[in-house]
Amino acid sequence: GVREDQQRRLTRCLKLLGDAGAIDRLFPLVYAELRKTADLLLAREFEAHTLQPTALVHEVYLKLARGGNPDAGSRAHFLGIAARAMRQILVDHARKRKAAKRAAQTPEAAAPATP
Repeated sequence: GVREDQQRRLTRCLKLLGDAGAIDRLFPLVYAELRKTADLLLAREFEAHTLQPTALVHEVYLKLARGGNPDAGSRAHFLGIAARAMRQILVDHARKRKAAKRAAQTPEAAAPATP
């Protein structure tokens, strides 16, 4: 069936992860699952989070594509690697947001007082 064909394509992509473009072929096969993971992770985050699930999945794609293809032997392993990358992106995003908040609260260098 369709599900079995998708599983075969996924397995083939996982075996070829070292090849250029394999990540491009793999992502569409697991996109829905990655989106669900992003939804779950963002649900646990601060309410006013500026990242959307779709943006988080796209950030994971960029991170994995830039970092070389991950060495994943199975679908579950790849999804675990992607979930870890999502958590890292969320932590980095929170750090940047807090740093920007601190910078905005820090008074500028005091101007010399005039008599």
